[in-house]
Amino acid sequence: MSVDIVTFGCRLNTYESEVIRGNAIAAGLGAGDVGDVVIVNTCAVTGEAERQARQTIRRLRRERPQARIVVTGCAAQTSPDRFAAMAEVDRVLGNDIKMRGDAWIEARNILSRPPHFGVDLHKKVAINDIMSVKDSGGHLIEGIEGRARAYVQVQNGCNHRCTFCIIPFGRGNSRSVPMGEVVEQVRRIVHNGYREVVLTGVDLTSYGADLPGAPKLSTLIRQILKHASNLERLRLSSLDCIEIDEAVLDAFAAEERLMPHLHLSLQSGDDLILKRMKRRHARADAIALCQELRRRRPGMVFGADIIAGFPTETEDMFRRSLDLVEECGLTHLHVFPYSARPGTPAARMPQVPREIIKDRSRRLRRCGEIALRRHLDAEIGSVRRVLTESRASGRSEHFTPVRFNAAIEPGLIVETKMVGHDGSHLIAAA
Repeated sequence: MSVDIVTFGCRLNTYESEVIRGNAIAAGLGAGDVGDVVIVNTCAVTGEAERQARQTIRRLRRERPQARIVVTGCAAQTSPDRFAAMAEVDRVLGNDIKMRGDAWIEARNILSRPPHFGVDLHKKVAINDIMSVKDSGGHLIEGIEGRARAYVQVQNGCNHRCTFCIIPFGRGNSRSVPMGEVVEQVRRIVHNGYREVVLTGVDLTSYGADLPGAPKLSTLIRQILKHASNLERLRLSSLDCIEIDEAVLDAFAAEERLMPHLHLSLQSGDDLILKRMKRRHARADAIALCQELRRRRPGMVFGADIIAGFPTETEDMFRRSLDLVEECGLTHLHVFPYSARPGTPAARMPQVPREIIKDRSRRLRRCGEIALRRHLDAEIGSVRRVLTESRASGRSEHFTPVRFNAAIEPGLIVETKMVGHDGSHLIAAA
């Protein structure tokens, strides 16, 4: 008997899945009269993400007919009735409730009864008003099972209302984990042997605005590096470029343990589309930020999220997104074909035909492949410190994937020369 977790979506979900695992096991799930339990931690960022979750749930039921299936995460929060109506699903937990130990004790009591597929759907569901949630206290974990780096949640929710985004309705408003709790979590993880920590959140650059004294993200970075002196590598997850202040720029320039890689939430390279998205930056802001960071930290590498086919996007507007890849010097591209989310303002705007969205997504991905290959070409001959993620691969300081020619122990940082690449990974000498 076991508790297995299937995680979709962002790094924050990965972190939360580890908290869920601990709470579920402590509650007695996967043991005694409950039997095997599979928890599906969903994502709602696109319609495709929800579709994949439902498809996975149906597959799990076919493969494991005796297991009890619990669905949680952003898609469960925003579409609870849709998942409750699935005969394969035994329990639906909201995004806030999933982090509470008592919710998993209650789930154990419910799941220990005979299956009630299709009966009284409301009894399957435990959902809070996510906008009423104020607490974002830290949840101590020992690390992330099966991973060489550990994620630490420092913030949750978002106060912004981008016209395409449903995530605030799945996560609630912005709230921060107190600085002392974050530092203690990092120290605990380093003590357990992790060499790299990634700070995660929905809107990381809003960190601290709701805490006493309103500390900034830059203060948190410096406190972590000061009080977790044995931490070898600190990495930031996705940032909003307009909220990266002078102190964060200084931190990248001064702190070698802060990795020279940033993933930016850019979304488009066209100013009118950015306004229609209700983004708070302009094209020029993104370009200026990348130039300034590279000036302060030579060799800085950038990734970015870009949406293809946002409503009203013309071919000329899309080309400005293509050009942004070159002008910002982007390397690691996450391309999102626009997906209308019910209830968002963008879903009511004039839509781009699906075949055009698919074509633009393909072209943007191809642009990203070319940019990545250019980066890989430039890395040949360099010596990098690689965090080994498996016996065959790892990531450099710039988050560039690296393959090894010989087996190596996971969880180490090894200094090695880059001797080639295969179009997606650097090849290490040893």
